[in-house]
Amino acid sequence: MTQNRIRKQVHLGAHFPGVNNTTVWTDPASKSQIEFSSFEHLARSAERGLFDFFFLAEGLRLREHQGMIHDLDVVGRPDTFSILNAVAGVTTHLGLAGTINTTFNEPYELAKQFSTLDHLSDGRAAWNLVTSSDAFTGENFRRGGYLEHSERYARANELVDAVRTLWDSWSIDRPIVDRERGIFATDQQVGQFQHSGKQFDITGRFEVPRSPQGHPVLLQAGDSDEGREFGAAKADAIFTGHGTLEAGKAFYADVKGRLAKYGRTHADLKILPAATFVLGDNAADAQEKAYHIRRQQVGPQTAIAFLEQVWGRDLSQYDADGPLPKEDPSDDVNITRGRVRHVKDPRAVADQWRAKAEAENLSIRELIIEVTARQQFVGSAAEVAAEIDTYVQGDASDGFILVPHITPAGLDEFIDTVVPELQDRGSFRTEYSGTTLRSHLGLRHPYEQAEGVRAS
Repeated sequence: MTQNRIRKQVHLGAHFPGVNNTTVWTDPASKSQIEFSSFEHLARSAERGLFDFFFLAEGLRLREHQGMIHDLDVVGRPDTFSILNAVAGVTTHLGLAGTINTTFNEPYELAKQFSTLDHLSDGRAAWNLVTSSDAFTGENFRRGGYLEHSERYARANELVDAVRTLWDSWSIDRPIVDRERGIFATDQQVGQFQHSGKQFDITGRFEVPRSPQGHPVLLQAGDSDEGREFGAAKADAIFTGHGTLEAGKAFYADVKGRLAKYGRTHADLKILPAATFVLGDNAADAQEKAYHIRRQQVGPQTAIAFLEQVWGRDLSQYDADGPLPKEDPSDDVNITRGRVRHVKDPRAVADQWRAKAEAENLSIRELIIEVTARQQFVGSAAEVAAEIDTYVQGDASDGFILVPHITPAGLDEFIDTVVPELQDRGSFRTEYSGTTLRSHLGLRHPYEQAEGVRAS
């Protein structure tokens, strides 16, 4: 007789929605993307809902479409560290995750900034690692330039190693302070570091003592083979976009299967896809709301702009409610600069989209709504809770990073209705059991991982 499997706990992150095709910034309920009150509202709501962390994305240059600022990107985004440090002051348990680019930043400054955040928040900091090979974005930085796909991961790998070297330059114990003898630290090697590699050659003494988590939690987003390997080797959690149960299970099994070669266990890495949600009194009511929201998110101009990213040409003469263009895409896919969605083989993408549009009788706008959709949970609170739980218990994910479509109150209904349903199922905490983000996520201390020792 086999023993029943212990019920997995659902992990949840709260994504502050930037202006993009997820956010409905035109809705009267949508508020500022810049005022601190918006960040505070979402963070306080997430902590009330016992979420693991607050997640802040980052953009390093406003996108341009046909030489004009893209209307879904015009508000920009204030500095990530400034926001997270401020949010730390109005929360007590909620993790604080910030997206910081590995291509345009240096090890010393990143080590100091994240270690400082971890200290100020009493162990709640997280770094979402992203790379950029976009020369257009690089023009905003002194070093600038373009990195091939493999080179950007080589830099990211070494950057993380260098940052960890700095964090590890202070001993596990806190500095010994002897006021009577006037001694701050008995170890005169404290803070000394040296890292020499192809990307960085640095030596010195790190200023910041070891932070509460040892290392802030590392999140990573990337679906290529290099990205998956990087996540298995370095990350504590992976932010992914796999939207179906089958795709989620395949990704989960693949990445978790890579952990053993790095001396890590399945519990050392969490898989957290992005997801949206629409709640209603019943399934039909929720579907009707979802239909309306998706058409707010992808209006006619947005649909044409997304199509132009693949076709690489001006398609403004086409009706968004009409059929796809008959002509093939141009070789120039840089009509949108700053975030190009399809750069590898636009003709192959166009063929796939045409086949889908023909098979399902979709207009341009209807097609773009379909192909740009994230994982979406639609239904009553009980139905959404059940579906989320199915993904987690079925090893398609360890939880989700929820992306509301309204800023900043878009999570409130989920917290008030879905969270209690998850708690009733025994799949979600009823109180925080620890104070650090590592404890929320059930992650071992980085030195326990390095030694291959299970936490007690």
